[in-house]
Formats: sequence, structure tokens, C-alpha cells
Amino acid sequence: MMTKSLCGILTGSVTTLGPALSGDLSTLFDVGGIVGGIAAGVVSDYTGMYATTCSVMLTFAAPMLFVYEKFGTNNLSVNIILLLIAGLLVNGPYALITTAVSAELGTHHSLQGNSKALATVTAIIDGTGSIGAAVGPLLAGVISSRGWENVFYMLIISDIIALMLLSRLVVSELRQWLLLRQSRS
Repeated sequence: MMTKSLCGILTGSVTTLGPALSGDLSTLFDVGGIVGGIAAGVVSDYTGMYATTCSVMLTFAAPMLFVYEKFGTNNLSVNIILLLIAGLLVNGPYALITTAVSAELGTHHSLQGNSKALATVTAIIDGTGSIGAAVGPLLAGVISSRGWENVFYMLIISDIIALMLLSRLVVSELRQWLLLRQSRS
């Protein structure tokens, strides 16, 4: 849910565009997110490595947010392209985490076949996203008083924290991949 607040921050605060055009442009962030969600799903289905897929996309999202902050106001075409790319890189992991990850966690062997756990895990993950969507704009308002570039730095730091939280899963996936690769040799 933080992605909704992010697209408003990206389009409305960084440009001198009016609110109507900024609102229209914010849909491009969501269009990029549709493509990103599909791409993340395809890649993670093909590789079986959802955390690694998320981490790769988030690794590119942090610099993309920095690029958007620096060059998003150059002209409308650059703004559009960067919004599409930012949406792809931010919403791809979001879509994967709220669907595939919650489904995998909800069916984990430690839950001993409890089918109700899937709904609980999904609700916890979605609820956590809603907290981000509520707190994000509040923090952006406070931080923006010291300059809008600081809002982007906050978003980049949030991205890096997400990467750190995923790192254990990425290491586990890479170990499994290496073991599988060695067993095939």
C-alpha cells in the first residue's frame, strides 16, 4: 500500500505541474507497477527464487528513485519514462511479497497444514503495507519541510532496509540454488 503514497510523492511534489496533471501522471507509476508485478511473478516462477527476485528489483529501485529525484523535473517525457521504470521496480517486489510470499509463508510446514494460516499471514502482510501507506505520507510531510530531496532519501533508506530484511532469505535461496546446481553436475 505504500506504493500509492509513493506515486503521489513522486508526481505531485517534485514537479511544477498542476494537481490534475500530476494525478494523471501518477497512473503511469501504476502502469509500470502492473508490468513490474507480472515480470516479478514470471521471473520468480521460472527461478523459484522470490526473495532474490525482489532483492534484484529493489537494488535497482534505490538508484532509480535517486535518478527520478535529480532528473524527473527536466521535462515531461523524462518524467513519464522515469515514473514507469520506478513503478516497475517498486511495485514488482510489492506484488510478489503480498501474493507469492504470503502464500508460501501460509503453507509453511511449521503450520502443520492449518489452512486458516494463509489468510492470517496474508492479512498481516497486507496490514503492514497499510501501515506503510499511512505513515509514509505523514513522514513525507514532516521531512519535506527540509527539502523534497530528503523525502527521496527517506524512500531510498526504506528500500535499503527492505533489502536488509530480505538478505537472509536471499542467502538461503542462493545456497539452495548452488546445492541443486552441484547435484546436477
